[in-house]
Amino acid sequence: MSSVHGGNSGNRGRCSQPCRDRYLTTPEGKNFPLNLKDNSAYFDLREISDAGVASLKIEGRIKNFDYVYTVVKSFKKQILSFYDQGRLNNDNSDLYKVFNRDFSNSYLKGDINKDMFIDNPRDNSAKKFSGINDDSANMKLVKEKEKYYEEKEAITANVKSKIKQLSIAKASLIISISGRLGTPLKVYVNTPDTSFTVLSDINLATAGKYTINYDYLFKIFKVLNNTEYYIEHLELEGLQKDLFIPFKELTLIKKRVFAILNDSQELIDSIDVPLLKKQSALEIKPDIAVLISSQKDLYLCNKTSANIFFQLPNCFKNESLKFKEFFLKNKKLIPWFPSVLIGDNYTAAKEFLLQVQPELIVTNNTGIAYEACQKGISWIAGPYLNIVNSYSLLYLKENFNCYGSFISNELNKYQIQTIINPENFKLYYSIYHPILLMLSRQCLFHQVIGCTKSSIDEECIQKCDKSSSITNLKNVSFFIEKTKGNYHSIYNNSNFLNTDIVIDLPDTFASFFIDLRDVKTETKIEMDKQGIIKLFENLLKGDIDSKKELKQIIHPSTNAQYKKGI
Repeated sequence: MSSVHGGNSGNRGRCSQPCRDRYLTTPEGKNFPLNLKDNSAYFDLREISDAGVASLKIEGRIKNFDYVYTVVKSFKKQILSFYDQGRLNNDNSDLYKVFNRDFSNSYLKGDINKDMFIDNPRDNSAKKFSGINDDSANMKLVKEKEKYYEEKEAITANVKSKIKQLSIAKASLIISISGRLGTPLKVYVNTPDTSFTVLSDINLATAGKYTINYDYLFKIFKVLNNTEYYIEHLELEGLQKDLFIPFKELTLIKKRVFAILNDSQELIDSIDVPLLKKQSALEIKPDIAVLISSQKDLYLCNKTSANIFFQLPNCFKNESLKFKEFFLKNKKLIPWFPSVLIGDNYTAAKEFLLQVQPELIVTNNTGIAYEACQKGISWIAGPYLNIVNSYSLLYLKENFNCYGSFISNELNKYQIQTIINPENFKLYYSIYHPILLMLSRQCLFHQVIGCTKSSIDEECIQKCDKSSSITNLKNVSFFIEKTKGNYHSIYNNSNFLNTDIVIDLPDTFASFFIDLRDVKTETKIEMDKQGIIKLFENLLKGDIDSKKELKQIIHPSTNAQYKKGI
């Protein structure tokens, strides 16, 4: 969503948070219909530990220093209490003293309900500590607010004072190197706080082709400049000339020095990323691949030579037998696995894979990719895996027996050109599709048109079939769709159509993909599906008129991401 409408890829840490934006007031009376409370696992450390979790990441990337300090301090206290005493602190009031949108652990618990939303994306702290009271003149309310702001100011002042005491200046190193023929090399290190000596395990020898000199030694030890120290002076006055010691021995000495300087932590060598060799140009004749999700579109299998993918639902555990029989009966169909498969639905997807044993699948779920690899089933990395670089492709091919991969639609022409494709590996690109902005396990209709149920249950997932829309303050509408067996989806107002890439990047893609599922957006399609496929096939054959005709019958459309890139 952030990438499509702001050019800021949320997959790469640049999310502009459109889910926090204000929208035109919905029929349910909400101004911030996508705004959820902050996710908090503060009281759930025991269950997290029992589940085998080894570490926690605390959110705070774009928060103020007082937030980072308070949240880290609170979690540290909670973790130590759990490890040292086996109990958890039941007071999270400190977390409420810094920026928050109230807290929820409902996703973690699987209790997905309407109370997870809050119709205000701004700081909830003052409201929390002022109590629930409509009488703004109430003295108790005023005192509580004053107390809260005093505590907040005290936290800020405390953290500021701690920051002032910190120094990021590097400490100086004076390194003196000495030694004579037949003796160990001696490295004496002096810091502002300490000094120590490290000796080589082997003796210095007479130099042959190579001699240890200042430049050679500085090249070895300059890695120490990447630590909290810097080499102020490197002395060789006590080192006899024309001597030699193997490079491997000098590397061991460097690692010992590093370990002593860093409290016995070992130096991890930098990794030299291998340069990938671009293949010689191959003449590729791409084909068309089509995605459908309705049995009424099965006739296309007999009307075109295009590969036909069939979308499996997020939740098909109750219909796995039906889908097994369906695919065994329709051998031409290639299963398309969704991104989100959880619990019993993931188990059902694994069983489906085992029972059907398809020759080829497309998966946007890495668990299913792993299962396919284990079972020797060829698989294509789907578009929602968002692949953008050559090393990802190579890794998928060499380690997971991947047959091919979609390249991310977030990339522009020049960024795609830099990708080096592994040998015997097929690249795919989606040139037409409804743009999925968000997939949510949460019920989005609670905030938009209302819902009689307070939380999502199995019946909602299997039977609910609704659609609606929301409009932001820039008057751009987004379409919300919930189909049977799937989670809630938010789609862009207009579909993605990129006919330029066929001409821009010839001999790159083995297949171009078109999504012909019946997804409601503002884009109108004035031709039947068989005709659309034919036009795309003509486009690949170099028919210039088909490009113009496609833009006329599919409108409005966008290829802004292809122009902008990431």
